[in-house]
Amino acid sequence: MILIKKAEDLQNQLQKIKVKNATIGFIPTMGALHQGHLSLIGMAKSQGCFTVCSIFINPTQFNDPKDFQKYPVTIDADIYRLETAGCDILFLPSIDEVYPQGLQVKRHYELGYLENILEGKFRPGHFQGVCQVVHRLLEIVQPHQLYVGQKDYQQCMVLAQLIKQIELPVTVELNICPTLRETSGLAMSSRNMRLNETERQKATAIYNCLRFLKSHLKKGSLQDSLQQAEKQLSEAGFKTDYVVIAEAQTLNILDEWDEETKVVALIAAFLNEVRLIDNMILN
Repeated sequence: MILIKKAEDLQNQLQKIKVKNATIGFIPTMGALHQGHLSLIGMAKSQGCFTVCSIFINPTQFNDPKDFQKYPVTIDADIYRLETAGCDILFLPSIDEVYPQGLQVKRHYELGYLENILEGKFRPGHFQGVCQVVHRLLEIVQPHQLYVGQKDYQQCMVLAQLIKQIELPVTVELNICPTLRETSGLAMSSRNMRLNETERQKATAIYNCLRFLKSHLKKGSLQDSLQQAEKQLSEAGFKTDYVVIAEAQTLNILDEWDEETKVVALIAAFLNEVRLIDNMILN
């Protein structure tokens, strides 16, 4: 694996690869890598891609500065995991390399209602920061394939909107890969590193609530099931931001289900100081 820190050096290296008509697969991360990230590398490699993974903790997507400061940094372990997974290039840029003109957002991305519901509502400015950094990284890497995990369901929809709005020298295809879970059902997440053993056991309540919503999905009002799921989280020690069922394709939040529409349940909740999110397609 080649480790590159400068955008110009990365582009020069990738130009040599593209001359060979290789397909570039890109996996953007903020580090603290786990098996879920590595599965994205594996997916890209299985599709014949030359794989580029970036590690960059993006300050513009943290609406809470304390959350940015507490984000886990495990770069030595990350490098080892990427080498083991067969990643071809690790791009490890500085803030100045990603934002040579400073952190001030220069462009507003039109995300519609996605910016004002769920994660957009509880983390104002978050998705503008996500779009800002992914736009910049796509400009640098110019990949053919972009790989992300379904655990960040709303973010996947935001990235789809982003790709439609920006102009790049190559056409980028978005690949949304399944959420990987621990044996307990807990969705793999970098934030899990901030949980102690007792909290990790309690955190499985989110997965159990998603399974509850899936098993109790029926035509008509959804309110009773949602209230019961929220009560389960509260009893497990969570402070809930939201528990909703929404249309899977649009993320329009539903009060009733018609027995036909494809729906997804989404949860965000705090366990002490750690905010966890998860989702599950219900039908």
